[in-house]
Amino acid sequence: MSARQLGYFIAFIGLLVDQAFKLFMLYGFGIEEVVLTEGPVQLTPFLDLILVWNRGISYGLFQQNSDLGRYLLIGVAGCASLGLMIWIWRLHNRMLAIALGLILSGAIGNGIDRILHGAVVDLLHFHIESQWGDFSWYVFNLADCWIVVGAVLLFYDSFFGPKDIEPADREDSGRNDAAKP
Repeated sequence: MSARQLGYFIAFIGLLVDQAFKLFMLYGFGIEEVVLTEGPVQLTPFLDLILVWNRGISYGLFQQNSDLGRYLLIGVAGCASLGLMIWIWRLHNRMLAIALGLILSGAIGNGIDRILHGAVVDLLHFHIESQWGDFSWYVFNLADCWIVVGAVLLFYDSFFGPKDIEPADREDSGRNDAAKP
């Protein structure tokens, strides 16, 4: 499997898992009704299921309650996704393909949420309660996880990934033996 194929495959699987989880939670499990009647569903002492309709961007910043804001955010997600697809198309590095595939799946997944629901469906709440104080992270979804993991891999690849090869040293640089003296 080429790096390009791997990137698109990762994006497809990530998108499928994200959307399936959200649809199951909304319509199969009925998270909205469960949270309204019983409160958050505790999965572990530090992770709950809850429902938040995020009309903004990361961490709920820039909340958009108008249709114009919603469509602008859909447009930004669409442009970012297109840019990521083009980037993946040009790749030969598998680690970078995985990173960008994860980011792409998250961008498309959250964009689909905005189109279908008018907001991003956030379901997971990470928190820690201890004797030294409480910590509560923002509510997020699997698409957000994919974006974060992809960004970490992108960061890792920028420092520890393969170094760029000079165009003259590449086999596919466009030079041929006829040009040599």
